[in-house]
Amino acid sequence: VFIWVMKKNLKKDPELFQNVSEGLRRLYRTKLFPLEDTYRFHDFHSPALEDADFDNKPMVLLVGQYSTGKTTFIRHLMEQDFPGMRIGPEPTTDSFIAVMHGEQEGVIPGNALVVDPKKPFRKLNAFGNAFLNRFMCAQMPNPVLESISIIDTPGILSGEKQRISRGYDFAAVLEWFAERVDRIILLFDAHKLDISDEFSEVIRALKNHEDKMRVVLNKADQISTQQLMRVYGALMWSLGKIINTPEVVRVYIGSFWAQPLLVPDNRKLFEAEEQDLFVDIQSLPRNAALRKLNDLIKRARLAKVQAYIISSLKKEMPSVFGKDTKKKELIANLGEIYHKIEKEHQISPGDFPKLDKMQELLNGQDFTKFASLKPKLLEAVEDMLANDIARLMAMVRQEEATMPSQTVKGGAFEGTMSGPFGHGYGEGASEGIDELEWVVGRDKPTYDEIFYTLSPINGKVSGAAAKKELVKSKLPNTVLGKIWKLADVDKDGFLDDEEFALANHLIKVKLEGHELPPTLPEHLVPPSKRGTVEA
Repeated sequence: VFIWVMKKNLKKDPELFQNVSEGLRRLYRTKLFPLEDTYRFHDFHSPALEDADFDNKPMVLLVGQYSTGKTTFIRHLMEQDFPGMRIGPEPTTDSFIAVMHGEQEGVIPGNALVVDPKKPFRKLNAFGNAFLNRFMCAQMPNPVLESISIIDTPGILSGEKQRISRGYDFAAVLEWFAERVDRIILLFDAHKLDISDEFSEVIRALKNHEDKMRVVLNKADQISTQQLMRVYGALMWSLGKIINTPEVVRVYIGSFWAQPLLVPDNRKLFEAEEQDLFVDIQSLPRNAALRKLNDLIKRARLAKVQAYIISSLKKEMPSVFGKDTKKKELIANLGEIYHKIEKEHQISPGDFPKLDKMQELLNGQDFTKFASLKPKLLEAVEDMLANDIARLMAMVRQEEATMPSQTVKGGAFEGTMSGPFGHGYGEGASEGIDELEWVVGRDKPTYDEIFYTLSPINGKVSGAAAKKELVKSKLPNTVLGKIWKLADVDKDGFLDDEEFALANHLIKVKLEGHELPPTLPEHLVPPSKRGTVEA
């Protein structure tokens, strides 16, 4: 009895983890892997996770038809050529190239790469030599690669070319990468939007990873504004037929290379879009632990469903005669088995694997060797989802707070960070930032005319008097309230002529579509208030 009580108490003690990566690794090995192994998860869905999968840097996967600018995009990010790089209008990149950080520049071929325990590619061995001969790792010292790794993929073929077999399951390889990467970027060329059969198949293979997916409409500087509008509409229409989600996928429009824009009309749009995409990529190191946690939860839910499916099939099998007939019958009625499991265990229909794919995989299995339901294995995973994951979630937040702000640095990311070519420099509230004269002074005579119609007393107008004029902008009270706080520099509840001009300048900034600053920048502080009041 004493041993039983001891065991019970030991089980209740929460596990202690040094960090999130180690916690995820231990939870997977001790709680999720036994369930996966027992119910053949690795034969049906995805190979077992390796230690390197929990420790590796965030990865970005680039996918697109040939000549959409995938390799040029990588070169643009890093501002440096990488080993094995080939660029051209024809299908040039015929290999999967993992561009990673290394002290020495060089190439590691696929067969050597899949036996390296420090790299997260060991399970790609299952795709055979035809794939491994088309897989390599380009290593080089580059500041961008210190934070992320980038996977370049062969151009997806169109027309006649896609009839030639690659010798390996291209869609399955992309699906393997999609499970493990942090961001999937689909590239389209503004000149050729046709989505080939192979591309459609690839996008469908990435179906469970829409949250990681971003779309880039590249080479958009080669067409006029009117054509760009039509191309964008056509792209959204094409994607809507393949990506069946109620949400609209995020599309970034631009020209991602370091060459002059051919049609510069949309320069501002391209700059804003590039900045948004860079911010998205720069956030990956900060959110990497959260992504791994999310992927483990997805995997655990699927593993639970797999256990229920396999054990249900085992339970229905006869012990002696008619095994083959029963197997065929069970595969044909798999939809009903799904429905029964769904009702019995309160599982969402979205957690089940695709019916036709599962039926195809079951055809090659020996049902008699399937395991029956083992509640202890399922309880361990339930405990992991209910308790351990919640504690790891808290650790993720703690790690984010204690670590310095992790972001991607170097390459193209440096060019937009600061200086006159930084995004938004000299625009909106930043206008006049490096000018000697007070920027508001340009329009002050116009604002002064309005100011003196408000009958100022001792050179100041009251809040009530100023309000009558400021509400004419039709901005909401929440915005006008913020403008008042910024403009009332000396916080006396009144506005003098300079402060009134400043309030009108800030209204103009907001009406032009720019954001208001959280605090008043130094260059906007009225000259008479400088040095006397904190900005």
